[in-house]
Amino acid sequence: MIDFDPGTAAPTNETVARNGGDLVVETLEALGAKTVFGIPGQHALGLFDAMGRGNLQFVSSRVENNSAFAADGYSRATGEVGVLFLSTGPGALTSLAGLQEAYATGVPMVVVASQIPLEGLGARRKGMLHQLDDQKASAANVTKSQRLIQHASGIPSAIQDAWTEAISSPQGPVWIEIPQNVLLDPIMVPPVEDALAEAADNPPRVELVREAVKWLEAAERPAIIAGGGTRRGRAEKSLLSIAEKLRAPVICTPGGNGAFPWNHELSLQSWIEDRHMTDLLEDADVLVVIGSSLGEVTSNYFTFEPRGRIIQIDAEPRVLESNRPGLGIRADAGQALAALDEALSPERAVEPGWHGVPPEELVKESLAKVKARLESQDLGKELKFMADIREAVPADMQTFWDMTIAAYWAWSCWDAREGQFHSAQGAGGLGYGFPAAIGAAVGLETLGKPGRVLAVSGDGSSMYSISELATARQHNVPVTWLIVDDGGYGILREYMMGAFGKATATELARPDFVKLAEAFGVPATRVAPEDVGDALRAGFAADGPNVVVVETLLKMFAPTHLDA
Repeated sequence: MIDFDPGTAAPTNETVARNGGDLVVETLEALGAKTVFGIPGQHALGLFDAMGRGNLQFVSSRVENNSAFAADGYSRATGEVGVLFLSTGPGALTSLAGLQEAYATGVPMVVVASQIPLEGLGARRKGMLHQLDDQKASAANVTKSQRLIQHASGIPSAIQDAWTEAISSPQGPVWIEIPQNVLLDPIMVPPVEDALAEAADNPPRVELVREAVKWLEAAERPAIIAGGGTRRGRAEKSLLSIAEKLRAPVICTPGGNGAFPWNHELSLQSWIEDRHMTDLLEDADVLVVIGSSLGEVTSNYFTFEPRGRIIQIDAEPRVLESNRPGLGIRADAGQALAALDEALSPERAVEPGWHGVPPEELVKESLAKVKARLESQDLGKELKFMADIREAVPADMQTFWDMTIAAYWAWSCWDAREGQFHSAQGAGGLGYGFPAAIGAAVGLETLGKPGRVLAVSGDGSSMYSISELATARQHNVPVTWLIVDDGGYGILREYMMGAFGKATATELARPDFVKLAEAFGVPATRVAPEDVGDALRAGFAADGPNVVVVETLLKMFAPTHLDA
């Protein structure tokens, strides 16, 4: 059970004048926010003072980047908007790498950053603490939009508009900043009683749906790539129906992992980086790409050369045809697939077949080829390690993966079952797994659901977020953190050895993770790779946070794009 100490909140004082911070808190509460992540700062004290008069739970991280990851994880786990409070200057800037992940992956967040007082704005150099020439410009590459609020009366509408933008596809983080004196000065604006934010409609154009249906109903070898937009658009039910109508093989990208049933007879699972799968997809006469740019990983590192026609569906118009020409349909994936599903006839005029092979048999043969390739590479330890983790994790548990070799395996081999798979592949920054899992656990328990989640990191990536052990302990967050310790940046070591025959600057002096966790008051254990399953089960059964450390060197399966 997560512990929020009511003694840490300032008592309500009816005689305290309301200020701009109260308008922020009241509007967020009216929009449905329940939890805020962040770190207090001098210019943001008006926000935190107002929280003491409100009902928002506050989770205080130790580094702002991790606060952003936590708000991201909260949103992914719950489907709600993540809310982040930041202080001016260094605090705001430190969050940007975390916001890049949310922006790249389409995670809805509302970010409220403080600013220097109004009189210092406009690049005037008054020598104010934390002063930047244009703070919101720093967030322009990692948020959907940026707003500066200069008057308290504008706060409720600005936050309502930001919330609406965050949840409208393509979803993502939206940045608001409010000067210190606007947050602190007394206001005449009455308390916020209601606020409404509804996602903007983003349906497909009817002529594009009609054309796509024409292509698909004439296709002999249709196939589907389900990217992260499929999950964000909650399009899983329509995807399943379309695949079964077309008898089309479906492969999921790392971001789309879980969008299609893993063991379905048409499921190619997530082996998107294997040449056998690349060959199959290249042979499709119509390929439907949903919520993916056909980028580096999905295209098997740009070796993918499709010979058929492509139908690409994405809420972000800049993604359409960015890597391959095709019939681009700008729309929310859920709305687009629902429209396609409704328009497709349940009776196929063309019998699908891949040069005489039924699609279901083709799927089975392709998965067998991948399995045989892996078994030929002396990867028994890695395959067993990942299988042991999978069997230990309850079927409905959500998992959060850092950029580490175990996660790269999971991109391809992890069956999400009834849970959800989350990783940092959007922007690819280190340190995501543990703080995102903290945010997820907080969110799930806030919604009255079982909160236990799993985070997986390497020893290198774990050091980016090791301070969040204090956050997990302070709030008694039910996160089990698996740290796979190989003494360095393992995947970079492997890349450099493969490219240059030696690795440089990849080896790390690292702490005793068990003793370090215990210093934070977090139970920890070190186990051999073959005992990881039992250790995880014990961690899942415990209360609060805990850490499992496995010292082992994992290898990646051999890349196939180099043979193309």
